[in-house]
Amino acid sequence: MTETDLDLGNGRTLHWYDTGAEGTAGRLAVFYHHGTPNIGSPPAPLFPASERLGLRWLGYDRPGYGGSTPRPDRDVASAAGDVARIADELSLDRFAVLGHSGGGPHALACGALLPDRVLAVVSISGLAPYGAANLDWFAGMNASAAASLRAATEGRAAKERYEASAGFDPEMFTPADHAALGGTWSWFGSVVGPALENDHGGAIDDDLAYVAAWGFDTAQVRAPVLFLHGGQDRIAPSSHSQWLAGSCPSAELRLYPDDGHISVLNSAESALDWLKEHAG
Repeated sequence: MTETDLDLGNGRTLHWYDTGAEGTAGRLAVFYHHGTPNIGSPPAPLFPASERLGLRWLGYDRPGYGGSTPRPDRDVASAAGDVARIADELSLDRFAVLGHSGGGPHALACGALLPDRVLAVVSISGLAPYGAANLDWFAGMNASAAASLRAATEGRAAKERYEASAGFDPEMFTPADHAALGGTWSWFGSVVGPALENDHGGAIDDDLAYVAAWGFDTAQVRAPVLFLHGGQDRIAPSSHSQWLAGSCPSAELRLYPDDGHISVLNSAESALDWLKEHAG
């Protein structure tokens, strides 16, 4: 995998990743949108399936994470512009997008705002827009996950105060999640640590964006969309994907009743098969 810094001008740099800089002619390019707090290195546990399907992974650190310069007050919609700049750099006209957790809304942004380029969208364990009609947004969230996002609704200063004293709460994850994190998905250790190496700026900007206006309507996503969600998710309850599936014109929803926020990724290989079928 190669890593590259893209100069966007005005002092901004975007750090991005590519699993197939050479020998990728004819492969479906898939932009990976990372969760909060992660860097954007694509999900290595899915690489064997990607080879089988002929997929090329691209990813990037959202502003404020890893090698990408901060962009305070960014909204979710801004992801579409960042992805378009990387795609232009690579002369990629069409591609698919996949996001996990906080990456889900950003993948949907690309589907909504790059309709002529995005072939298909996968959102796994993602959030719905804050204030979505007929959705009890915080219902089912673990207390600490809800407190973190409630702090964001009060503005940057409140969110920064919260992060200054908050610690990791293992109860955010189900026993199935902990098993996944101790096995195949121990990979997360390689992307969470670097995301928090300097400060919590990227994570703060993410959470502020989730509870603000996203900058697009999910009904704008016309490409095929697949939502995967664990029924026991304590971070982004499955009701969020249920709401999203009802809002997108061409959506399919797959619920896994016994899975949580991380363990649902054990079914992500099937999502890649779906991507290849709908976008390849």
